[in-house]
Amino acid sequence: MSRLELKDVSTHYGTSHILFDVSLAVDEGEVVCLLGRNGAGKTTTIKTIMGLARASSGSIEFAGENLVGLEPHEIARLGVGYVPDERLIFPDLTVRENLEIATKKGVDPGFEEWTVERIYEMFPALAPLDGNLGGYLSGGEQQMLTVGRTLMGNPSLLLLDEPVEGVAPLVVQELGRQIRKLRDMGLTILFSEQNLQFATKISDRAYIIEKGRIQFQGTIEELENNSEIQKKYLMI
Repeated sequence: MSRLELKDVSTHYGTSHILFDVSLAVDEGEVVCLLGRNGAGKTTTIKTIMGLARASSGSIEFAGENLVGLEPHEIARLGVGYVPDERLIFPDLTVRENLEIATKKGVDPGFEEWTVERIYEMFPALAPLDGNLGGYLSGGEQQMLTVGRTLMGNPSLLLLDEPVEGVAPLVVQELGRQIRKLRDMGLTILFSEQNLQFATKISDRAYIIEKGRIQFQGTIEELENNSEIQKKYLMI
């Protein structure tokens, strides 16, 4: 059963046509990656799902509701969590305050509610930074905090926009482990990424977008065995 489904979604920024009839689906409890080069349309796809960019045509269904036309806060209330690539933490709040300010009741009674303590269990590196201001954290620590802050809203669908961009290799490994843990907990995840090696280690299926159009969809095994597709759409 698809938790999230996009059908023939097009998006414009002003007069610029960015997405062209994008269709993709994410099943319940699945981790799906949206791969592509810089400027391919990955971030616009994620922002269109979240209502931060407006779909000019097509439908976006989440848990039976059409998200097209809804405001981002309305989409969040339905159980969609968004981790932006800019992180956007509050630099003048402590780590704990950044987490607490995002607390929201979940819509799915089957999930255990997230607490600050549970976030620290998920991301042990954040626990000793509890009282530190967000603005003094490293890039990797800020990224973990951003994911943790989104989880405090108890989403049933997690959208991550390029989660490992610009972070150290050790943090990449840590984030990969945590995303796998979240999948094992039953959370449904869609993320955009350029890092093919990272994406293939944690995903069930993949889509590739190029110039605003989906050019490939399949299992991770199918992608790994298709060097022609990798070279055509993912290699620099």
